[in-house]
Amino acid sequence: MASKQFKNGLIAGLPVLFGYIPVGIAFAILAHQAGFNLWETCSFSIFVFAGASQMMAAGMYAQGAGIAAIIIATFILNLRHIIMSACVLNRMDDAPLWKKALAMFGTTDESFALFTTEKKENCTVAFFAGVVLITYLSWNVGTLLGAILSDFLPDIITASLGIALYALFISLLVPKISGNLRLTALAVLTGLCNMLLCHIIDSSWALIVSTLLCAFIGIFFVRAEDLREEAHKDET
Repeated sequence: MASKQFKNGLIAGLPVLFGYIPVGIAFAILAHQAGFNLWETCSFSIFVFAGASQMMAAGMYAQGAGIAAIIIATFILNLRHIIMSACVLNRMDDAPLWKKALAMFGTTDESFALFTTEKKENCTVAFFAGVVLITYLSWNVGTLLGAILSDFLPDIITASLGIALYALFISLLVPKISGNLRLTALAVLTGLCNMLLCHIIDSSWALIVSTLLCAFIGIFFVRAEDLREEAHKDET
């Protein structure tokens, strides 16, 4: 059963390949421009595995920011992972805690979106591990390719690769919410809230506040029956 769930997770994570590889290439080129060598660039993706944070850290390093400032900024940007990991843990089956904790290393925006909109029978550690493996490998393959090709790709291609991560997340989100007006409205509300707050506070804090605020609203706005109805539609 676990092996089947793991395989299903691998299959579910395949669409991420088309977003993570080009964005991984873009990150590697940015890291190269910041002065990282091939080993340092690849190690960054192997041990950190956080696309937006890696890009921000490389950009800050290139601008001469200190280590403390980079650590604090990436910590703030990654606060949303606490929320996402808690949601993933809540939906998982009764697996040992150490397995769940290990799986949390692979929680990203995309793996979170895939897992939390899956049918209940797929909410297992094995399924999530399959999703994480395919996302982790694709990100690191993209990083390696970018580190190797960084001296050859023109700047215009590098810039265009940067939008791939956003396009990927939209492609994962839209099919899951298109049949549910409440979830669609909540997603739109979160986006609008983030856009508004970006004009008032720092963008990293805007993301965190809008996520927390709209998640709280979702407790009252999105009914559990709506989620079960969507799961039933997926099954049929």
